[in-house]
Amino acid sequence: MQFIDQVEIEVEGGKGGDGVVAFRREKYVPAGGPAGGNGGKGGSVILVAVEHLQTLLDFQYNHKFKGENGKRGGPKNMTGANGEDCLIQVPLGTVIYDANTDEILGDLIEKNQQLCVAAGGKGGLGNKHFLSNRNRAPEYALPGLEGEQRRLRLELKLLAEVGIIGLPNAGKSTLISALSAARPKIADYPFTTLIPNLGVVRKPTGDGTVFADIPGLIEGAHLGAGLGHEFLRHIERTRVLLHLIDITDSNPIENYQTIQEELKAYGRGLGERPQIVAFNKVDAVDIDSEEIKTLTSQLQALHQDSIFQISAVAGIGLDSLLQEVWQQLDQLSTSEKYPLEVGQF
Repeated sequence: MQFIDQVEIEVEGGKGGDGVVAFRREKYVPAGGPAGGNGGKGGSVILVAVEHLQTLLDFQYNHKFKGENGKRGGPKNMTGANGEDCLIQVPLGTVIYDANTDEILGDLIEKNQQLCVAAGGKGGLGNKHFLSNRNRAPEYALPGLEGEQRRLRLELKLLAEVGIIGLPNAGKSTLISALSAARPKIADYPFTTLIPNLGVVRKPTGDGTVFADIPGLIEGAHLGAGLGHEFLRHIERTRVLLHLIDITDSNPIENYQTIQEELKAYGRGLGERPQIVAFNKVDAVDIDSEEIKTLTSQLQALHQDSIFQISAVAGIGLDSLLQEVWQQLDQLSTSEKYPLEVGQF
C-alpha cells in the first residue's frame, strides 16, 4: 500500500433549492393566498475521522467532493427536501488547512470526530414568505444560495505515543519488529524505511501502546534533506521519543548531536519532548571495553539521564528499555496524550 500523508482536495456544499411561486386553488377558497414552499437546504461536506484508514491514498484519485443540491419547494406550502451531506472518511490524526490561506480549520484525533468543511447553501424562500397586508398576492420567490467552496490541504500526522528516531540504519525498524507484530521491510542500506511504520506494543497491564518507526533523519532534515522533512510531522504528537544510536558507527556522539539539532530546528516543541536514549547493536561490540565505557560517559554528559544498551536483533536489554518507556508514559498526564494543539502549529 502506498503511503500518502499530504493531499489537496476541493469541496463544495450543495446549492439550496429554489423557492416556488404558487397559490391556493381549493374549490371553496375563492381568495386563495400564496402557497409556494421554500427550497431545501443544500448538503454539506463533512470530514469524519475513522480508525481503519492509515493513509490519504484515496484522495490521490478523487480530488473533488460536493454535497447534494437541495430540492425545489412545492405548492401547498411544501418545503423541498434537504440535500444529503457528503461524508468523507479520513484517518485519525488528519489536520485540515485552507489551502489558500493556510488557516487551520480542524484537527481530527478522535474516532468519529467530524468537521464541516463546506456548508450547503440555504434554500430560497417561496412566495408565501412575502405575504403582507400591503401585498396579498406576491408573485416572486427567491432562488437557493450556492454552497461554500474551498480548496483544502489535508496532512496526516500519525497518532503514536512513542516515536522511534535516529539516523538511517540505527535499527529502528528492527526494534519495532522485535517489540510488536509490525513487520517493516529491513535491509542493510540507507533509507530502508521510506514510510512511517506503526506497531502496537503490549504493556504489562495488557493495554496496547502505539510505537511509530520514523524514517531516518539526516543533517538538514528540517530543510527538506533526505526523508526527514516529509516525516518529522509524524513525531509532533508523540509523548516520548525513543532515540536509537548505532554503537558500531564511527561517530555515535556526533550522530546524537545531529538528531538533537534537527529536532530543535524543526520546532513544534520537539526539542523539549522527553527522550529515552539507547545504544543499539551492542551484540556487535565488547560493552565492557574502555572505548564503549568512554562513549557511554560522553553521551551521559550530554543527555543527563540513563543511557540504555540494547540489541534489537538479539533481544538484549529490551525489557529494561520498555520499563523506562512505561514509567515515563505513566508520569505524563492524560491531558498530554496528544501534546500538539491546534494553536501550536
